[in-house]
Amino acid sequence: MSPSDQEWTADAAHAGWRLDRFLAAPDRLGSRAKAATAIERGKVFLNGKEIEGRDGGLRLAIGDLVRVWIDRPGTARARPRTGLTGNLDVVFEDDALVIVNKPAGVLSVPLERNPGVPSAYALLEQRFRSHGKRRPFVVHRIDQDTSGLVVFAKDPTSQQRLKAQFAQRQPERVYLAVVYGHPSPADGTWRDVLVWDTKALIQKATHPRDPRGSEAIADYRTVERFRDAALIEVQLRTGRRNQIRVQAKLRGHTLVGEERYVYGTEALRPIPFGRQALHAYRIGFVHPLEDRDVLVEVPPPADFQDLLLRLRRGPA
Repeated sequence: MSPSDQEWTADAAHAGWRLDRFLAAPDRLGSRAKAATAIERGKVFLNGKEIEGRDGGLRLAIGDLVRVWIDRPGTARARPRTGLTGNLDVVFEDDALVIVNKPAGVLSVPLERNPGVPSAYALLEQRFRSHGKRRPFVVHRIDQDTSGLVVFAKDPTSQQRLKAQFAQRQPERVYLAVVYGHPSPADGTWRDVLVWDTKALIQKATHPRDPRGSEAIADYRTVERFRDAALIEVQLRTGRRNQIRVQAKLRGHTLVGEERYVYGTEALRPIPFGRQALHAYRIGFVHPLEDRDVLVEVPPPADFQDLLLRLRRGPA
C-alpha cells in the first residue's frame, strides 16, 4: 500500500453500516459525494475485491477491510462525463440522465412570461441536438435566482422513474441558505400547509384543512452564526414551489437578498446581496435504469462564498 492509500477495518460500532456511509465519515473521505466518486471510479476495495458503483449500499461486518486506492489509474469502466455546455456546468452525465450546476439568473426551464431569459433546458437542448439526440426531459426544477443542482432525463422511461421518486419524496435534496437572524431552536423541522396564489404568483400559508393546501415539510440545522444572520442547511422532505423561501419567511428568517418573501425586520440592517441566498448543493436518488445510488454535491458559487466571507469578517 502506497503512502497515499488509506485502509480501515470495520469494528463492532460499524457493523451493519452501508459502505458509502462508512467512507463518508469525517475521519475518512469526509462526504458522501467523495465516497460515491471514489466508488464510481473503481478506487474502493472491500476485503481485496474492487467495489462496483452499484455496491455503495453493501453492509459492513466486523473485521471487513476497506481500502481506498487514491492514486489508482483510471479503469476501463464507463464514467460520468462532465464539462461545460454553453454557460452551463454539467457535473454528471450518463446514458440515462444529466445533472447540471445551474447558475443563478438562469431558469431551469423556459417560461412564456420570461422569453428572453436563458434556461438550463434550452442550453441542454442545443447540446443534445448537436449530438443527434432529440431533447432533454424535465425531472424537477429550482428557482431562477437559486443556484445549484438540477436533474434532467434523456428518455421518457428515465424521466418517469425519476419523477416517481420525487413524487414519493425519496430523493435527498439539500440546500444551503443564508437567513436573517438566528433560528431557534438551532435545528428542527418546519411544517406548513401552503397554497399557491395564481394572481400574485407566490406561496401563502393557509389553514391545515384548506382543500387547496399542500403539506410542506423541511428539516433544517444551523451551520454557522453571524451577527445578524445565519448559514443554515435545509433538507426538503416535500418539494413545493419556493418552499424554503416562504417557510423561512414565515418564521421571521427571510433569506438574505430575498425580494418576494419578506418579513420586515431584515430592513433594520440590510445585508447587500443580488439574489436570494439559496443554493441547491446536494442531490441523491436511485439511478432510474440501474440498481445503484447517485449522489452529487457542488459547492456554492463565488457570490455566495463572498457573502459568507463578508459575514465572517463582520461589519466594517
